[in-house]
Amino acid sequence: MRERAAYKSGATPVAGADEAGRGPLAGPVVAAAVILDPKRVPKGLDDSKKLTRQMREALFEEICATAEVSVSLAPPARIDRDNIRQASLWALSNAVRGLPRVPALVFVDGNDPPPMPCALEMVIGGDALIASIAAASIIAKVTRDRLMVGLGSVYPAYGFERHMGYSTPEHGLALRAHGPCKHHRQSFAPVREQQLLLFGDAAE
Repeated sequence: MRERAAYKSGATPVAGADEAGRGPLAGPVVAAAVILDPKRVPKGLDDSKKLTRQMREALFEEICATAEVSVSLAPPARIDRDNIRQASLWALSNAVRGLPRVPALVFVDGNDPPPMPCALEMVIGGDALIASIAAASIIAKVTRDRLMVGLGSVYPAYGFERHMGYSTPEHGLALRAHGPCKHHRQSFAPVREQQLLLFGDAAE
């Protein structure tokens, strides 16, 4: 295991980082960084997308109780200003910088390296291979889902609590009926198109 090898080589602490929410039309990108306690690694860690909601929620609580955790959000305004890639990289970097300790090494899911204050190793598919990345993916996913459920109660017309801001038929119908709200990503084409249809040149 790469984490074990890192610890044996003297790299301590080791963190994992991942994000959730690059694809949706609404809501923030949420990044998380996690330093696991090697003696108390929760059982069942895996890519958050492979876990049921109940499993993610249970693991979320266990991770928060046994590990060092940091979360960073890139809101729609930053996504629209910087683009989704740059906003995601910023959130990942910010999450790592928010940890109580500076890691000696951080594993990040994917192949697009964010700026880091420490050594960095990118791992494609890392949320299914590296325990600390899996933990970060769970923290990011659960945090974002909870935020979207909260937005759903404030903006009931959009059904955020059901589709989490993703481009679903229900979401598309709501956009056409009501137009985008302030939590939509105005730079994303489906949102921008509805904005133009409703307001024309006034949206420019």
